[in-house]
Amino acid sequence: MANPKNHTETPLMQQYYKIKHEHPDALLLFRVGDFYETFAEDAQKASSILGITLTKRANGSASHVALAGFPYHSLDLYLPRLISAGQRVAICEQLEDPKKTKTIVQRGITELITPGTSISDKVLDHNKNNYLAAVQFGKDAMGISLLDLSTGEFFATEGDPSYINKILQSLSPTEVLYAKTRTQDFENAFADKYYTFQLEEWLFDKNYAYDKLISHFKTHSLKGYGIEEMENGIIAAGVILHYLIENKHSQLAHIGKISKLEQDSYLWLDRFTIKNLELLEPTHPQGTALADILNFTKSPMGSRMLKKWIVLPLRELKPIHERLEATAFLFDHDSLSHNLQAQLSHIGDLERLITKISLQRANPREVVYIRRALQCVAEIKTICADVENQSLRQLADKLNPCLSIYERITKTLDDDPPLNIVKGNVIKKGVSAELDEWRDLSHSGKDYLLKIQKEEIERTGITSLKIGYNNVFGYYLEVTHTHKDKVPDRWIRKQTLVNAERYITEDLKEYEEKILQAEDKILELEKKLFEELVFEICDFTAIIQQNAQLAARLDCLLSLAEAARKYDYVKPDLNNSLILELTKGRHPVIERNLPIGESYIPNDITLDNETQQIIILTGPNMSGKSAILRQTALIVLMAQIGSFVPTEKAHIGLVDKIFTRVGASDNLSIGESTFMVEMTETANILNNISERSLIILDEIGRGTSTYDGISIAWAITEYLHQHPCQPKTLFATHYHELNETGDNNSRIRNYHVSVKEINGKVIFLRKMVPGGSEHSFGIHVAQMAGIPASVVTRANQILVELESERKDIDAGSKAKAAVPTFQLQLFDHTDTVATRIKEELQKVDINTITPIEALMKINQLKTFLKKTS
Repeated sequence: MANPKNHTETPLMQQYYKIKHEHPDALLLFRVGDFYETFAEDAQKASSILGITLTKRANGSASHVALAGFPYHSLDLYLPRLISAGQRVAICEQLEDPKKTKTIVQRGITELITPGTSISDKVLDHNKNNYLAAVQFGKDAMGISLLDLSTGEFFATEGDPSYINKILQSLSPTEVLYAKTRTQDFENAFADKYYTFQLEEWLFDKNYAYDKLISHFKTHSLKGYGIEEMENGIIAAGVILHYLIENKHSQLAHIGKISKLEQDSYLWLDRFTIKNLELLEPTHPQGTALADILNFTKSPMGSRMLKKWIVLPLRELKPIHERLEATAFLFDHDSLSHNLQAQLSHIGDLERLITKISLQRANPREVVYIRRALQCVAEIKTICADVENQSLRQLADKLNPCLSIYERITKTLDDDPPLNIVKGNVIKKGVSAELDEWRDLSHSGKDYLLKIQKEEIERTGITSLKIGYNNVFGYYLEVTHTHKDKVPDRWIRKQTLVNAERYITEDLKEYEEKILQAEDKILELEKKLFEELVFEICDFTAIIQQNAQLAARLDCLLSLAEAARKYDYVKPDLNNSLILELTKGRHPVIERNLPIGESYIPNDITLDNETQQIIILTGPNMSGKSAILRQTALIVLMAQIGSFVPTEKAHIGLVDKIFTRVGASDNLSIGESTFMVEMTETANILNNISERSLIILDEIGRGTSTYDGISIAWAITEYLHQHPCQPKTLFATHYHELNETGDNNSRIRNYHVSVKEINGKVIFLRKMVPGGSEHSFGIHVAQMAGIPASVVTRANQILVELESERKDIDAGSKAKAAVPTFQLQLFDHTDTVATRIKEELQKVDINTITPIEALMKINQLKTFLKKTS
């Protein structure tokens, strides 16, 4: 970037570089007349992202500089594209009227927009929150805070890295802040999945952050928000407020509170589970997520809240039952539900509208939308006031239609005002006597001009006299050359045309001044009256925000009731037992995507901590094992958000954690193999289980060799069985050998997904039945997938040979077992590799090592052997 004190450059470019120096990491949109211009490196970026022409501009003796720009009125078109491309954008406006200065126009940055601070409708997705997050790395814990500037939602919490990772995964912030000195720590903990911005270390200070927060909320402490002792969470929240103010976001009155994200209030879903169960986003582009299936909301704020419910299921019976009872009531009252949905479909995005009011960014039409939303609130309050369900009556009691401000908007604004106040006709007649007078003057102009025209015709006898207007000299009288000798001396000639002459008079100029003054005065008064109205609405911000939250909650309950009605879901029975019993359970997403005419095959699942704690489920690929596992987890999750579930009956003992380990996924970009990822995810499960955990394991151990895989899967199964918490577990596997774990472990049961083989063809029945499977049917599946016939035939031949060899080996092993052999030393003292392995083994404390740590140690030694062989 050029030196801002380089006097060889033009004054404009000197000013540009001085302002650019304030925010060198932002793309600067520099207002020059009717255009936003970008220069130098910014111009190259803007040209590439926006597809606009890259040219150059003379820059004094400093030669030329790259230039790319667009008209100022196209900002709403181009700004979203810059933000979506991950750019930080600084808006630099002209701070004075160019006509009123003889020197270079004063300019300054009025707003700095980043992915996490944008409130533009063109940038934001109405169905998703737009969270800005800050992460604090503390000594004993990490803190995180999240703010949606467009709604005013502000959260803080703290915990270990896995919990912070879970929050980031669940709420998907568009921008994450952290200290520059913690870059490596952040990348190690959270990889590079987020758009990030690094801040100076000194900002991450408890006292500075605390003062920021109590100053903003105008309180003496943070006790009322439940975060007084949460040092790391407070630091993260303070950093967010600092960042907003530094980015020119000074109007923050709509951020009226900060809430603590209670870790113990929500069912634990680690980041792997959120992804594996496809709760918000499908794994494949053509797939469907659970959120898509359950979303029948009628408002954007309802859609956003439903997504939060899905990733933050409840783990306390009382609030779950309240949701379930409300959902059941709405399910049973179809007509009532449709009336409420009709109101919600017209309420709009009240949550973001009131934020625009608070930020002084609302246009006249959006204020009318506020009025319409308040009318819907009043209707909803009336409908819910006398219903039999207590939760809905309480919701009605809390709704406040704000009748005074509703009437104020109705009396002040035109029923259909323009988007832009400069278009006029925003304020109703009768609101201001002065405004009405100026309007009368402006509107009577045509009659006044006709009067002047008639009088001058009578005075001069020029029957063809016309009155016109242009931007050069305003109103004029036009006379053809035939009559120019009749023109009186008091007329002043202004223009000669081919066939006519144009003149002005004192009367016309006097009238013109009045008209121009009227137009300016009308705009001035309308702006003043509109701003006064907006300020009055600001006083109702907190009440309207509460209305929006209550409406969103009702929208979610109605959505869940509608899903239950459409999809034949039933109300689950949630209790404090440790039993999970699902009768004829179905996968909520798969059943909606089946071909027409094909019905989903339901299955029963029973798990408890005494008789059937672990189910080993075997069967071939494509038989439906994974669907059964996932549907079990999804049914539990749906029940604990307050939804009906896809079963015939469901008795669910409250679950506090759902863990899934599904499929094999490499993370090669950071040097982790399939097996390491698999073991890391499994270790996370084994180190965090409780008696109320539900564990879903799908194909553990496939990331390594067959015998290693079987050994690991077997050890994990035994560990879960012997663990004091006895977590409920579903384990799908291709390792038929695991069926033998049930022989010596009383709470392990074997099941398989039934398959029929008819004339060499496999038919998947997708029904789970007791007993293990001894056949994988892998070759049959290959055949169904379209593998060439010659390959399938050869595979069958090899399979027969291998099975024959295995029988011979098994028979020989039994014979050898009866023959005594010499005892050999495990390690050769002359072998350095063996010595190294011996040393490593001697370091292991077998009294404290966990099974998973032992397995990972074995894998480490195997890797060492491979490298040295």
